Amino acid sequence: MILVTGATGFLGSEVAKQLALRGNHVRCTKRSTSKIPILLTQFSENIEWVEADLMDIFSLGEALDGVKQVYNCAAWVSLKQADKEAMINANITGTGNLVNLCLLNNIRLVHVSSVAAIGQAKPGELTTEKHHLDQATEHDGYAISKLESEMEVWRGIAEGLDAVIVNPSIIIGANAGTEGSGALFETVRKGLKFYTSGSMGFVDVTDVAKSMIALMNSNIQAERFIISAENRNYKELTSEIANNFGIKPPAILAKPWMMEIVWRGAALAAFITRGAPAIDKVSAQAASNVKNFDNSKIKEATGIEFKPLSESIKEVCAALSHQN
Repeated sequence: MILVTGATGFLGSEVAKQLALRGNHVRCTKRSTSKIPILLTQFSENIEWVEADLMDIFSLGEALDGVKQVYNCAAWVSLKQADKEAMINANITGTGNLVNLCLLNNIRLVHVSSVAAIGQAKPGELTTEKHHLDQATEHDGYAISKLESEMEVWRGIAEGLDAVIVNPSIIIGANAGTEGSGALFETVRKGLKFYTSGSMGFVDVTDVAKSMIALMNSNIQAERFIISAENRNYKELTSEIANNFGIKPPAILAKPWMMEIVWRGAALAAFITRGAPAIDKVSAQAASNVKNFDNSKIKEATGIEFKPLSESIKEVCAALSHQN
């Protein structure tokens, strides 16, 4: 039996789908308040749903009964400073619970981390799996939570856990809707005027799932892999998105000092309205960071040929246009 945690999410549902298409019998976890994704409703013969939470070791233990492989896609994702401490605690504790149970039951684990947990390369160089995040100078709660969750997996590996870690860059795909990476596409569709000077790696959700399944079925263990198809600067990316929507691309560079004003204004507005800021300091500063990734390790390990990013962008734009 194979278990997929976070199977109601964007990546987890794609992993479950690909496993089901291969004829596997898959057990998927969901919370009592979560809905089964439409993407997976056609696979009722292959997918069994159970209610479990990584923070609840008892329900998690029941979900793992008879399981030999686990794809851990469950995590709290937020770039809001207000969520920082709770998110760090939840992601670390949940991963630790899963690691302990996998150790106890001799279960192989593929754990989903993020490139946010990988350090910064020198200017002009590509970031590799060997770059390590300096937690002492990191302020992004999500990055810290993913790094410390990874450390739980490495702790388990040191104790005998059979595990592999994947670090995807920004994952895109038609099924994201307007959440997560889909929010960027939707923002451009609504007439975004500004772009930032940063760059980032991007990858199609189908390729992340393919890579995870290939690694699970390999003899590789105690390794981490960056999963990223292409590096794009935000000007190129937003322009291509806009062109696919048939609208004018963002034409004004939002310089770092302008982003400083934006997040401070958002913080003031949130204070007045007692709501959450539309953008915080960490998110504003990240938009101007240049982070480009080396994907040679996963290519060599699995032989994967990544889907061209332009093809993925076209599919996402088409899906959002149809949705709206």
